Amino acid sequence: MSLRYHTNLPQAEQTAAGIAHPAPLAYGDRVHHDELDTLAHVNNVRYFVWFERLRIRFMEAHNIGTIGDPTSPRIVIRGGEARYLKEMLRDEDYIVTTRCTGFRNTSLTLEQQIWAHGTLRATFTCIMVLLTSDGSARQPIPDHIKAELIKTDGAIQHT
Repeated sequence: MSLRYHTNLPQAEQTAAGIAHPAPLAYGDRVHHDELDTLAHVNNVRYFVWFERLRIRFMEAHNIGTIGDPTSPRIVIRGGEARYLKEMLRDEDYIVTTRCTGFRNTSLTLEQQIWAHGTLRATFTCIMVLLTSDGSARQPIPDHIKAELIKTDGAIQHT
């Protein structure tokens, strides 16, 4: 299978790449030489860059926030947990996935994964909080976005 880069991969392509539970948002890429550390595997910081790229796409796809829009809510990470499961090497194709697993009134939980050759390589689970555009208060997630997250991601509303 030839992996398509920088485009959202449909579930069939994710399954063909060995992802057991395809996500609504999944992008492929290849490890580049400048992403390696002195041990010749991907530097841990790069995983966070890859996760961040897809979080931005996720927020924009759901119209939760837009970079450069002064009226857009500020979206911050309240906390998160990363797990590195297996090293990644130069020239490996990989897929980063993102899904919303749940939300409250002003926050949502994202589950992100990195897959290569049908093997889960790293995960990042984080809680994102929406703030007003000036950052002075929390901003509620609009009801239509909550409904979309339930429909597209299977997210669960928590009280």
